[in-house]
Amino acid sequence: MGLLVTGLLLLLVPHSLRELGLRDFVASRLGSRGVYRGAVFVLAVAGLALIVWGKSQAPFVMIWQPPFELRHISNFIMYPVFWLVLAGVLPMSTARWTLRNPMALGVAVWGVAHLWANGDLASMLLFGSFAFWGAIKYLSLFRGTRLPPFRNRMLVWDAIGCTLGSVLYVSVFVFHGDLFGVGLSL
Repeated sequence: MGLLVTGLLLLLVPHSLRELGLRDFVASRLGSRGVYRGAVFVLAVAGLALIVWGKSQAPFVMIWQPPFELRHISNFIMYPVFWLVLAGVLPMSTARWTLRNPMALGVAVWGVAHLWANGDLASMLLFGSFAFWGAIKYLSLFRGTRLPPFRNRMLVWDAIGCTLGSVLYVSVFVFHGDLFGVGLSL
């Protein structure tokens, strides 16, 4: 469990420095914004590797039993996640314009959907941490982000994001068992 917690800290703490009011302080101590970004990237990759390794090694400790007949609800909750994450990385769309940081919202929804279907301690640490981090990040960025002027071409990026998000959703749904060791069904 220690590897999982260490990985979560290495990934989420550097990505929370803005919300903690420490981003500029840490960046100034490292000398430049490029060094800061490089350090955050290295910590994120190391954290992600430890999360995967730690989750696979964590003992199975059941905290609560998800209702089996309602587990499919998480499949439906997951549908907008792919669209939200893509809206966060594609050029400005109306979704990004309206939500300001749809990727953080997508991470929060992803965490909640997985908490609904997983009741073991390692899953609750993993998905609960991401859900909490995503919600805090979304709320802080929503409040502090300026909006560019609205343009009609932003609708094109919504269509692209929705289409790609649907393709990714179906692909992950079909191959979830191969990718993550747990098959899904409706």
